[in-house]
Amino acid sequence: MTATHQAPPTAWPALPVQTAPGRPPLVLANCGPDAEGWIAYHRGALRDVLANFGTVLVRGLGLRSQEQVAAVFRLFGGELMTEREAFAARERFPSGVYSSSAWPANQPMCMHHELSYALDVPRLMMFAALTAATSGGATGVADAAAVLDALPRPLVERFEREGWVLARNYNEEIGASVADAFGTDDPQAVEAYCRANKIDFQWQPDGGLRTWQRRRAVTVHPVTGRRCWFNQIAFLNEWTMDPDVREFLVESYGPQGLPFTTLFGNGEPVNKGIVELIGEVYTAHTRREAWQPGDLLLVDNIRTAHSREAFEGRREVLVGMAEPMRVSA
Repeated sequence: MTATHQAPPTAWPALPVQTAPGRPPLVLANCGPDAEGWIAYHRGALRDVLANFGTVLVRGLGLRSQEQVAAVFRLFGGELMTEREAFAARERFPSGVYSSSAWPANQPMCMHHELSYALDVPRLMMFAALTAATSGGATGVADAAAVLDALPRPLVERFEREGWVLARNYNEEIGASVADAFGTDDPQAVEAYCRANKIDFQWQPDGGLRTWQRRRAVTVHPVTGRRCWFNQIAFLNEWTMDPDVREFLVESYGPQGLPFTTLFGNGEPVNKGIVELIGEVYTAHTRREAWQPGDLLLVDNIRTAHSREAFEGRREVLVGMAEPMRVSA
């Protein structure tokens, strides 16, 4: 942080928050060229907004580069996390920020909590738009406690009893590779990581890797104490894939060879009807705001799920993860 950031301009006003049905809370920065100074000055107030709402969109920062975004991310969130167990490839830039996950533009990314299948998860997610899509591409958000309350009680109780299982297959042809997910393709290092993180694994004859990890579906927010629906049961399920893609993958690799799918804790498949039901509840609780270049979206990753709409045109949204937190398996 430079000296100019330590001496905030007196012209900066208080931090009014705009709220509207179906949209995330919005703060207008109007900070001119000094986005870093504005974030440094308003960090505490933004923290309060995030604590109150679980998410906030900051508009008017004029973010223009990876380096500037990385500086803003660090000013607000501190040291940035290195991602492990990625479900799709993404680029990590020298500044420490990531590109968005490589996911087909014509397919939405369903609501999820980042890395909710891992043991070490980011409490804070930060997104910054350098380029907005021509149409679509919004990052939706949904309150996890409200989603939990809206889901059928018997379904929630079953997932609370059994947990859920993420089953994955890694190879060089589909989905994330071993190196994408674990940061290395050294078998011994991968096995050590799996053992340390309660992941069952099996190497395949062709050199691919199959893994299973059982996790809790509901967690308690460490500050508010509220119970939150916290998982990727519906997103990383085979029934969220494009039907033609799923059919091709099943024909090519068999039903056990999909890049990912989710199961009940006892190993029973989570069927299409359940996936659709969870998606409907998420849809009913989704808030969205179209990206504008320079926007910053802050998300409490425990309290708030996020998604990505299908889009057209070029879209460049950078991602930062911070405040690692260990959750129980």
